[in-house]
Amino acid sequence: MKRTFLITGASKGIGLALAHRLAEAGHQVVGLARGANDNFPGTLISADLADLQQTHKTFEQLSQRFAFDGIVNNVGLVKPQRLGEVDLSTFEAVMRVNLYPAIQGTQAILAGMKDRGWGRIVNISSLTVLGSVERTAYAAAKAALISFTRNWALELAQTGITVNAVAPGPTETELFRANNPPGSVGEKRYLAGVPMKRFGQPDEIAATIAFLMSGDAAFMTGQTLYVDGGASIGNLIF
Repeated sequence: MKRTFLITGASKGIGLALAHRLAEAGHQVVGLARGANDNFPGTLISADLADLQQTHKTFEQLSQRFAFDGIVNNVGLVKPQRLGEVDLSTFEAVMRVNLYPAIQGTQAILAGMKDRGWGRIVNISSLTVLGSVERTAYAAAKAALISFTRNWALELAQTGITVNAVAPGPTETELFRANNPPGSVGEKRYLAGVPMKRFGQPDEIAATIAFLMSGDAAFMTGQTLYVDGGASIGNLIF
């Protein structure tokens, strides 16, 4: 059955890979992102999700234009800072971009999903929730998304709407490679924490998200799936 899904942060990386995967499965995809992408397989709307009022207006307009069957809250912002350097304005900016659109977007399409008795909400978290340096704000925001997932799943358990989260490990996106080129110290540091000794590919993360968006995942709600090459189970040798 053809569905209509909304993806935030959809112009590149995991969001774009997911858009292609859903479109190839016959679904209608609507994406939100600051940047444009001529290769987007659906409708891509330009919006600054850091702007509270613009975000609200955009979601309201989209909810009137489309009958959404689900949302993937993928947009994120990282501002690495050591504990002694964390300033509250940066902390607030990271929390705002990672959390506010997730609430606003889900609220905008919730009534329609309830009316139809079917819906999918997937929040994109991160392996950093288990601990990472220079990620005080980002990891806190991504941990909050896991909390959102569990709470929303309970609230919506009898509506036909499922709520789950995906927590990727190091993934070979353009942004990741720009910050961690082959042979760099950053690359070696990340690989050291992944038992598979390789990075994830955006489409591998997208495959898990697409499963959670499908009818096959109808009895699964409130869960967080780590897609991380084994990084979340540790790599300790005694």
